[in-house]
Amino acid sequence: MIKQALVPLLAASALMAAAIGAGAQSMQPMHSGMKSPMVHKSMSNMSGMEHGMPAGKAGADGTPYTGKPNLNAAISLVTAGGTPGNFSLTKALTALAGPTVANAEVTKLTKLYGKGRVTSFVTVQNYAVNDAVKIATKAGVKFPTPTMHGKVLAATVVKLGLEDGTYYEGVQLDHLVTNAIHEHVMDDIDQKYGAAADGNYHRIADQAHYDLAHALGMTSVKLAAYH
Repeated sequence: MIKQALVPLLAASALMAAAIGAGAQSMQPMHSGMKSPMVHKSMSNMSGMEHGMPAGKAGADGTPYTGKPNLNAAISLVTAGGTPGNFSLTKALTALAGPTVANAEVTKLTKLYGKGRVTSFVTVQNYAVNDAVKIATKAGVKFPTPTMHGKVLAATVVKLGLEDGTYYEGVQLDHLVTNAIHEHVMDDIDQKYGAAADGNYHRIADQAHYDLAHALGMTSVKLAAYH
């Protein structure tokens, strides 16, 4: 997920806030009903699709990482975007890359995907971070004092999402909060916003982190096919 996740922009913040209502609702929920809190199989696993996108490297999940999470990077990213439970992607992105890069990235993403999809991406990303913190806290996870900031944090977040030199949002999330919590959060997104919004979030996150990597001079980082 991004040196504590790409997460106030001046013009950019206003742009995203203006579109938040319509954009978030443009991805209508595709599923209803209750999910098991213990089994994190995709609610959208139909026709080879998971969370609104192809599985594995064909989508944005890459190969699942099941090792220990980098809790320092996770809490540093969370606090870059505000206080735990009140994450702001635009605030985090500004803290990671600076306002000039952040504004330029918002403009680029809006041209590539449209205001509605970018707004949905921001809404779902903010929810994902807040939900992960809630799940981890409830499970008794003790976060350390955050020590990473700015470009150091940004580079770390990008590196945590790399598999064979390509950035995958799912790989980053596994490294930040564990694969189990990542899958739990994705199921929650499917239920709250719909699988299409979940896939859209992953797609734009791949592009945004690739762009962040190159802005940091990490030009060897490759862009996932799902972007």
